[in-house]
Amino acid sequence: MKPRAYAASLAALATAVMFGVMSSQAAAFSACQVTDTGGVDDKGFNQTAWKGVQDAQASLGVEGKLLESSAETDYEPNINSFISEGCDLILTVGFLLGDATKTAADANPDQKFSIVDFAYDPPAPNILGQVFATDEAAFLAGYLAAGVSKSGIVGTFGGINIPPVTIFMDGFVRGVDYYNAQKGTNVTVLGWDVDSREGLFTNNFDSLDDGRAFAQNLYDEGADIVMPVAGPVGLGSAALADELGTDQLKIIGVDADQYNTDPEKQHVYLTSVLKKMDATVVAAIEAAMGDWEGGVIVGTLENGGVGLAPFHDLDSAVSDELKAELEAISSGIIDGSISVKG
Repeated sequence: MKPRAYAASLAALATAVMFGVMSSQAAAFSACQVTDTGGVDDKGFNQTAWKGVQDAQASLGVEGKLLESSAETDYEPNINSFISEGCDLILTVGFLLGDATKTAADANPDQKFSIVDFAYDPPAPNILGQVFATDEAAFLAGYLAAGVSKSGIVGTFGGINIPPVTIFMDGFVRGVDYYNAQKGTNVTVLGWDVDSREGLFTNNFDSLDDGRAFAQNLYDEGADIVMPVAGPVGLGSAALADELGTDQLKIIGVDADQYNTDPEKQHVYLTSVLKKMDATVVAAIEAAMGDWEGGVIVGTLENGGVGLAPFHDLDSAVSDELKAELEAISSGIIDGSISVKG
């Protein structure tokens, strides 16, 4: 081989080896997600959290792993499986994994964990909680619903009566109340009472039939806009709205922009209350790769961790005046002049 050709070959080999070393180092960090029973294709928070892992794979070069839970009895085995595999960061998704995550963290103090929709008091040194002020964005959704409703009745229902679900419902009801106070109207909310903490719950996050039935009941009582806070269950509500027509029933999605995640029924979504788990998951992974501390990440309107999705196909249903009011209310929530707590 000629010297020049040999040198070029050697340089190429060195580059290849260096690239291999760099790739190996980047992939050496593993971020391992355990879903709740909604599964990774729930069109909501499990899927959005997994998008965060995928984003970290693309931007940070980490390795992403996934285990889906079919039942609550899968939580502990799935977490322990990832501990056995030596995952650098174990991401658990959902309030219902709170106990299993804490038990595993206590038993494995050197293992890093992050959990979506849960924060511990006092904070655990090896767990980073990811929580969201979704009542801020849901307040906007309630005000919007009250302003768009033709019947003067709107509704909501949840999957399970737990704080990450009811915080949406709280904000929604208080947003409607704020509209009534500002406009002198009497728009009614069915499905949740913020004082008694009683309302409509399917007691699951997977039955599309329940989503359809609960939305049907609310529609039969006069509601022309419904916000299901129940993961994939809400897809059943969207199917009903598709059949009835959006002049009869509109849906407000939660977690992700349902216009994008439910493309077959996208035209029924007035908006979605966004909980941007993908961004906080990336932030948690970055923290775990650097100077690690337990504690809490809070997504708010101010830092972009929560928000309202665009109105998409139903943009014409929202007047310019109402859009301006929503912008002003958002600013008021951020500067503290408007309280979403009632």
